[in-house]
Amino acid sequence: MATLASPTARKRPDLTSGPISTTLFAFALPTLASNILQSLNGSINAVWVGRFLGEGALAATANANIIMFLLFSAVFGFGMAATVMVGQAFGRRDIDAARCAFGSALGFCFILSLVVATAGWFGAPAILRALSTPGEAFALALTYLRVIFLAMPASLISVMVMMGLRGSGDSITPLWFMILTVLLDAGLNPLFILGYGPVPAMGIAGSATATAVAGYVSLIAMLFYVYAKDLPLRLRGAELGYLIPGAAQLRVIVAKGLPMGLQMIVISTAGLVMVSLVNREGLLTSAAYGAAQQLWTYLQMPAMAIGAAVSAMAAQNIGAGRWDRVNGITWRGMAFNVAMTGSLILLMLAFDRPVLALFLGAGSAAIDLARHMQFLASWSFLLFGLTMVLFGTMRSNGVVMAPLVILLVALYPVRIGFYAVTYPLIGADAIWLSFPVGSVVALAMAAAYYLHGGWRRTALMVPPHEEECREGTNVTGEPTGRMTPTG
Repeated sequence: MATLASPTARKRPDLTSGPISTTLFAFALPTLASNILQSLNGSINAVWVGRFLGEGALAATANANIIMFLLFSAVFGFGMAATVMVGQAFGRRDIDAARCAFGSALGFCFILSLVVATAGWFGAPAILRALSTPGEAFALALTYLRVIFLAMPASLISVMVMMGLRGSGDSITPLWFMILTVLLDAGLNPLFILGYGPVPAMGIAGSATATAVAGYVSLIAMLFYVYAKDLPLRLRGAELGYLIPGAAQLRVIVAKGLPMGLQMIVISTAGLVMVSLVNREGLLTSAAYGAAQQLWTYLQMPAMAIGAAVSAMAAQNIGAGRWDRVNGITWRGMAFNVAMTGSLILLMLAFDRPVLALFLGAGSAAIDLARHMQFLASWSFLLFGLTMVLFGTMRSNGVVMAPLVILLVALYPVRIGFYAVTYPLIGADAIWLSFPVGSVVALAMAAAYYLHGGWRRTALMVPPHEEECREGTNVTGEPTGRMTPTG
C-alpha cells in the first residue's frame, strides 16, 4: 500500500494536526475566493451579452444557465463524494486508496460528461421548449446552449479535479486555475462576440465559445500542473487503470453523490418557488427582489466555502481516527461563519441604499421595498451558514440522506406552509419572513441530528478493496508501478 511519504506529499497541508482555527481558515479562504470569482465571472459575462447583444440574448443565456446549474448540481454531489473518499484516504495516509477513489470519480465524470454533451446537443430544442423559453429568445438560446454543451466535458471534469484536490488538502491549486478560467472567459467574451481582426464576430455563440475555450485551456493547464508538480493525486503508468471506475467506488460515488446533488437542486427549486410567489406581487416587488437576490448570492458564499472546507478537513481527521478534532472543526467552522457572514450582513444593511441603486437606479421606487425585505430576510443566511457547517461535518462521514430530508422539510412544508398561513394576515411580508422561519427549523433539525443522531456510527465510505484496485491497474499495466510511488 502506497503512503504519503514523498517530499511532494510532505509539503501538502496537513489537516489532521496543528491548530484547528488557523488551518481551517487558511483552507477555506481560497475556496471562498474561487466562489466569488465564479459569481463575478457570470456577472461580467451577463454585462457583455446584455450590452452588446440586447435583452433577448440576455434572456437566452438566463434560460441556458438554469439547465447548466442543474447539471452542475449533480456533478457537485459526485464531486463531494469523491472529496470525502479522497479526504478519508489521505487521513489514513493511504495514497493508493486516494488515487483509486479519485481515478474512479474522474473516469465516471468523463463518461457522464460525454453522455451529457451528446444528449444535450440533440435534446437542446426540447429542453428549451420544456422551459417555455420565449419565442424571441429561442433561437439565441439554442445556439448558446449547444455550444455550452460542447464545453461541458471540460467544465465537469475541472470541477471533479478541483474537488479532488481539495479533498487532498490543497485548496490553493484550484484557486489559481479558477483565476485563469475567469480571466480567459471574461476577456474572450467581447472579442468573440464582436470580432476583431482575424477573429469573426460570432454574436451569442461567441460568448459560449469563450466559455468553452476558457474551460478547455484551464483544464489542460491544470492537468499539466498536477503532473509537473507531481501532486499526490496524479496517476501514472499502471495507476491509469484507476480511471476505469471500480464497482465499490462507483457504488459509493453514486449512492452518496446523488443525495448531495439533490440538496443543491432542492435549494434551487425552492428559490424558483419563491420567485413565482414574488412575481404575484407585481413588477415593482419583482425588481426589488431581483436586486436583493444579487446581494444574497454573496451572503451565501462564506457558508458554502466554510461548509466545503469543514467537510474536507473533518473527512481527513475521521480517516486518521482523530475524532477528538472533529467537534472542534465543526465549532470553529460555525464561529467563522458567524464572523464572516455576520460582517457581510451588517455591511450590506449599513450601505444597502447605494448598493441597491447600482441595480435599480438611484431614483427607483423599488429601493425602499428592497431595503425592507433585506431587513426582514437577510439574517436568515447566518442561520443557513450554520446549517451548512453541520451538514459538512455529517457528510464527511458519508451521511447524506438526513441533510436532504432536513432541507426538504424546511424549504417546502415549513417555508411554504408559513407563507400560506400568514399571507392573509401580513401580505407580502409572509414571503420575506418565511426565509428566517425555514432557516430556524433547518438549523434546529440539523443541530438535533448532529448532537443526538447516529451519523458518527456510519461506516463511511469503506476503503477501496485492494484487490479491486489492483485489478484496475492490471488493465493498463503491471502493478509494480504502484509499489514505488513518487507522490
